Amino acid sequence: MIQWKSNYRIPSEETINESSSLIQDNTIDSDSTVIGLENLETYYSELSQPDLAEKEELEKKGEFSDIENNPHVKYIYDSILGTNLQAKGSIVNGFEADAPKVLVVDDNAASRMTAVALLAMEGYQVIEAESGATAVDLVNHKQPDLILLDVMMPEMDGFEVCQIIKQDEQTRLIPVIFITALNDRRSRIRGIEVGADDFLSKPFDRVELAARVKSLVHQKRLNEDLDHAEKVLFSIARAIESRDPNTGDHCERLVSLGQAFGEYLNLPRHQIRDLMWGGYLHDIGKVGIPDAVLLKQGKLTPHEWEIMRGHVLIGEKICQPLRSMRGVIPIIRHHHERWDGSGYPDALKGNEIPYLAQVFQIIDIYDALTSERPYKQAYAPIEALKVMQEETEKGWRNPELMRLFADFINYCESR
Repeated sequence: MIQWKSNYRIPSEETINESSSLIQDNTIDSDSTVIGLENLETYYSELSQPDLAEKEELEKKGEFSDIENNPHVKYIYDSILGTNLQAKGSIVNGFEADAPKVLVVDDNAASRMTAVALLAMEGYQVIEAESGATAVDLVNHKQPDLILLDVMMPEMDGFEVCQIIKQDEQTRLIPVIFITALNDRRSRIRGIEVGADDFLSKPFDRVELAARVKSLVHQKRLNEDLDHAEKVLFSIARAIESRDPNTGDHCERLVSLGQAFGEYLNLPRHQIRDLMWGGYLHDIGKVGIPDAVLLKQGKLTPHEWEIMRGHVLIGEKICQPLRSMRGVIPIIRHHHERWDGSGYPDALKGNEIPYLAQVFQIIDIYDALTSERPYKQAYAPIEALKVMQEETEKGWRNPELMRLFADFINYCESR
């Protein structure tokens, strides 16, 4: 369901009077740089047509998009890459350094002891629980690497236990193997519905038990490493946003708007997720941009614009080690391209621009126009759409996508 509302608020007459001179003199683009309204067209032209001679000179001096030698970017990149390599190493080397913990949950003591004995022989730390309630408590306190869970238990059965575990953000990555009867088709279907990762039938086959447990524990640890790396990236992105007090909650708004517009376009779930992640990560490369450039209040010089443009390449470099970021990287690199080929960094034209980057660019610009800043009032939705339509007529946006976005905004405003 689409749940998004414009952040535009009708300003009071007093506020308008106090700010009128600022509105006449300044506006803002998605990079949060103050420019003169009367020079808007010149500014956009300069932004999309770099001085190639100066760029080549900067590259010779090592001052343009020097990703490899930027200590902040290199530290982040190497840290993420190291996390991935560590995860791969743990798969190759086994569990010698840290024996995984397996929680065995079964109200039948004999069955439970059989599983405990087999797992102990394979070198696992084994925790036992004789009821569903005890299992839930142990999961929260012991954080096992895997749960071997009986289906049929009194009071709280295995389905309820699994559902609780999978709905909790802190325990959702713990794999659950259901213990079922040999031909218990109904239990298997119900198990899939509540999030079970695998099934084992009684009586246990030692080789099969060992293989399934080992595989799922490896997968869980890999997922944890990736989950940690993603959280690091999002934390960095939020820190970058906090460096500029003028942008407010720009990233949070883009996440909400990206989800709503993605649903309106009937995009697949994974593409909506990429749009939402792009809301946080599209400008992560600004971690490598000096404060003197990033936070400058006046118009940037051509030299400074070359440095600023480098943020999309830096952002791509930071996120490349993570496979989960594959759908986000085109947004990071290409959200400043233009339909007529006048954008950067690759001067892509038309549908050469990745579709999600086109979608994201539109919501990014719309949020910049409709957000209030210390030096400008927020545009009303109709005013923002008018500006964006004028840019579309100049050849900067995908006309069909712009039409769909205007319909989307009008739909949201009418509700």
